[in-house]
Amino acid sequence: MSALSIQQVSRTFVNPRGGQTQALLPVDFEVRENDFVTILGPSGCGKSTLLRIVAGLDTPTSGRVLLDGEPVTGPGADRGMVFQSYTLFPWLTIEQNVRFGLRERGMSLAEQRERSDFFIARVGLRGFEHHYPKQLSGGMQQRTAIARALANDPKILLLDEPFGALDNQTRVLMQELLLGIWESARKTVLFVTHDIDEAIFMANRVAVFSARPGRIKTEIAVDFAHPRHYTIKTSPEFSALKARLTEEIRTEAMASAEH
Repeated sequence: MSALSIQQVSRTFVNPRGGQTQALLPVDFEVRENDFVTILGPSGCGKSTLLRIVAGLDTPTSGRVLLDGEPVTGPGADRGMVFQSYTLFPWLTIEQNVRFGLRERGMSLAEQRERSDFFIARVGLRGFEHHYPKQLSGGMQQRTAIARALANDPKILLLDEPFGALDNQTRVLMQELLLGIWESARKTVLFVTHDIDEAIFMANRVAVFSARPGRIKTEIAVDFAHPRHYTIKTSPEFSALKARLTEEIRTEAMASAEH
């Protein structure tokens, strides 16, 4: 069963002088329920644009997006979004940030606290509930953003290079944290990245984007067993898959440079 259906979605931007830039060629793509799919591609290929359309933060020029058979027409609680930049409210504590969406939905205070306590603990931030974002490291702020998204119990979790600004050690820890949450909760996930190791390690399936204007060039299954540990990155199978994806991205990057 497909949780997410992207049907002939394209996007063309028009500047104030009337010039047009085509970011996305028509894209057809399905994400199955409980799947973890990474979108990999060169910079500027339109992968974040597609994710924003799925989130309802942008509108396609043509085509449509269906979530559980219902058209996406704008932002909604059925999609949880985590950005690369830290998007927490600086005037709210960690607990208040995680509870924000629950409060807006009219959930009782007792339910808000129960859910926020559970997910704050799940991302390893128990004891930091009353801290403000500026008092936390970047990795801890992203943990909070993930907890906030999960607390709303979305049908699908959308992540736009959420670990891109982190140092390598913290990034690896966050990858394992998120993957561990997925392995236990089996939430449907669509994850944009430009990091090949990350794309392979996190996903059951990698969708490779072409250079701009973007389209899905190929899809590659990732068959490593769960639970996963970062040591799989040293295996011959991982290296072979990385080499294949590296060549796919190199070809697209060279094509982009020629335009």
